[in-house]
Amino acid sequence: GYHSRMTTDPLSIPLTSQEKKTLRGVAHHLSPVVSVGDHGVTEGVLEEADRALREHELIKVKVHASERADRVALIDDLLVATESALVQIIGKVAVLYRRNPKPNQKLSNIWRYLETSAHPKSR
Repeated sequence: GYHSRMTTDPLSIPLTSQEKKTLRGVAHHLSPVVSVGDHGVTEGVLEEADRALREHELIKVKVHASERADRVALIDDLLVATESALVQIIGKVAVLYRRNPKPNQKLSNIWRYLETSAHPKSR
């Protein structure tokens, strides 16, 4: 399963439950930016996911397979191929995270979130 791969793959650092909780909060308002259709994790899907992770660090992916097991398998493929970590799966949407050592602070969802939470808007 997922966890056995995490321990064998040094590139995928498992997220702590606290990190996951924070990332779920950040991802809450995001819309899916990558869509996995009937053809599965194609070259195009991979390029799109890779670019989105590089720019945003945290992304939502919509997986259109109707069977849950198929969705999990596709998400697993995507995690391995993009070297990203799974934050959560809700229905047909997965939240993926991959830290960018040199993020574009204007594009990164993490940076944008940190900025807004550090300076709460006055009501």
